[in-house]
Amino acid sequence: MFRTIDKLDVKGKRVLVRADLNVPAKDGKVTDTTRIDRSAATLIQLAEKGAKVIVLTHFGRPKGREDKYSQKLLVEPLARAVGKPVAWADDCIGPDAEKLIASMKDGDIALLENVRFHPEEEKNDPAFAKALAALGDAYVNDAFSTAHRAHASTEGLAHLLPAAAGRLMQAELEALGRALEAPEKPVAAIVGGAKVSTKLDLLGNLVSKVDYLIIGGGMANTFLFAQGKAVGKSLCEKDLADTAREIIKKAEAAKCRIVLPTDAVVAGEFAENAANSVVSVDAVPEDKMILDAGPASAETVVKLLESCKTLVWNGPLGAFEIAPFDKATNAVAQAAAALTAKGKLLTVGGGGDTVSALAKAGVEDKFSYISTAGGAFLEWLEGKELPGVAALHVQPDQVRGTGCGCGAGGVGGCG
Repeated sequence: MFRTIDKLDVKGKRVLVRADLNVPAKDGKVTDTTRIDRSAATLIQLAEKGAKVIVLTHFGRPKGREDKYSQKLLVEPLARAVGKPVAWADDCIGPDAEKLIASMKDGDIALLENVRFHPEEEKNDPAFAKALAALGDAYVNDAFSTAHRAHASTEGLAHLLPAAAGRLMQAELEALGRALEAPEKPVAAIVGGAKVSTKLDLLGNLVSKVDYLIIGGGMANTFLFAQGKAVGKSLCEKDLADTAREIIKKAEAAKCRIVLPTDAVVAGEFAENAANSVVSVDAVPEDKMILDAGPASAETVVKLLESCKTLVWNGPLGAFEIAPFDKATNAVAQAAAALTAKGKLLTVGGGGDTVSALAKAGVEDKFSYISTAGGAFLEWLEGKELPGVAALHVQPDQVRGTGCGCGAGGVGGCG
């Protein structure tokens, strides 16, 4: 079990918080503050408990120190999100950071410069991790979206200081735990997207954990082809037909029912409002491509969800970006949201296009939980251990000689 910030005695202590503030920006201005706003709760609560809150994060993919990747542009939106001034240091280690932190009062919040300005960050260099750890008495990881990376600020620090999950990390882990680790059954998973090849590990893991595996998008075409159906000009990884058949066999052995489209929306081109028609998946014309699951397929999924207790969603059912090929995704998403509102279905969605698709369907705030974590969310669904999460299981009594030097790690029991 991971620890939360409720378990840390932080009053008067320096708390390093790894957040994910890697936000979209243009011309030196943040264009979407969602990640900043979502990070605020942890920072505010730690400050209210009397901690000196020191925020570590990354911005972009710099090659050494590059001005265009400086995080100074985050100071103002972060201050707005937490409702108080945020101090700034021009580096994340060394004299600038040390001087700023030494001047902080209980309840203050500071932001340090981009951890990726130091190449040692992504190498999880022990010396760099120790330099970061010297700035704090405790460590809080609130960046689930980077938890699949074993970097100094996401994994290394947790072994050097008493560590806990922040509120965002906590919410993510609890939601995913309810959805896959100890779910209320029956459990359905919707997996869509373009290619089977990018989600082999995901499919292989889910068939042993869910009762229904609903496959959509371009991926479904590969499975239909593997069953001997003609898919016309559709996106299809024909070389993975044997793999698809193996997944179907594995699902049968695990008593997991794979649900594929029975009808499809086809068109001659992928274009907004292209001429289209609904056909059986047994009758896809040679000169057409499948661009969405058909209405009967969508209705089948909706009926199925009405009998389920838990839904995990990763990937759209069709080419949701343009009308009218968004209909199946929208219909199923809205039905899932309605079931969630009635308390009949726990719904957890996330990963790349999924967030965009659910937002387009107007349900981004109507699911039980939507993860914006991308790669980390996908790796969790694949059953992989995330280094940043695993590190939070380190016990406080394993930590010695950090923080104030009292042997208690500077947190809890420190005199």
